[in-house]
Amino acid sequence: MPELPEVETVRRGLEPEMQGATLERLELRRPNLRFPFPDNMAARLQGVKITSLSRRAKYLMIHFDNGFVLVCHLGMSGSFRTQNSDIGERHHEHAKIEAHDHVIFHLKQSNDEQAQVIYNDPRRFGFMFMDKAHLIHESPHLSALGLEPTGNQLSGEALAPMFAGKAAPLKAALLDQKLIAGLGNIYVCEALWRSGLSPKRKAGTLVRKDGKPTARCNDLAGHIRTVIADAIQAGGSSLRDHTQTDGTLGYFQHSFAVYDQEGMPCRKQGCGGTIIRIVQSGRSTFYCPTCQR
Repeated sequence: MPELPEVETVRRGLEPEMQGATLERLELRRPNLRFPFPDNMAARLQGVKITSLSRRAKYLMIHFDNGFVLVCHLGMSGSFRTQNSDIGERHHEHAKIEAHDHVIFHLKQSNDEQAQVIYNDPRRFGFMFMDKAHLIHESPHLSALGLEPTGNQLSGEALAPMFAGKAAPLKAALLDQKLIAGLGNIYVCEALWRSGLSPKRKAGTLVRKDGKPTARCNDLAGHIRTVIADAIQAGGSSLRDHTQTDGTLGYFQHSFAVYDQEGMPCRKQGCGGTIIRIVQSGRSTFYCPTCQR
């Protein structure tokens, strides 16, 4: 499933094509994805200008000047690609099967050129919903989301009350979307390795008796921010379905230190350990038991 860096990469790729453009027609080639499309969605957005694109956790948000916001979740295999009627698909041919092109945004850009943004989803686990901007964050999908793992808001001071008294494994706490929104399996594994923390460690052990964060809690917050920033800079991780909007692949998978590296020597200088795989809550966890404590 695309995680926060992949969705942020998509947002940045779509922004030059979509921001400031008018949605002349929204073509829905089926009545639903994972869930039915909102009633009259195409009609309510026809002829409306796109003012901006934003992101909340793993959700892409498209803002319109009539006050509506369209929220898109990529599910397991969803992706967007951009196509301009004058110059064709950007950079190279895409590898997506057109039978899985389910939603097409027909755009008139600010320079009067025509363009298309195409949503492709072979497994149809993605979904879209919309509402007025002042109501959108009350949606069941968004209302319970926690702190964003980007920017200075994510700190040891912010993590401490989330972890205090928790006997749950550290990895489980970090994947709890009600605490931190947008973190997924890949980047939690990588951040824990950078921090030298075991995914099995109790989350509460990173909080002092007075409720203040330990030094290792502060380090973890910093490593979460940097691993997310590094992944965004690399265009995300292309494992199975994720590509950027121009069809190119993300490259952060080439930097994985532990994720999917079972049996490989630990890359931390002087460690000498070997990466292992365990299962936590039905999901694979990769870590080095020698240097992660």
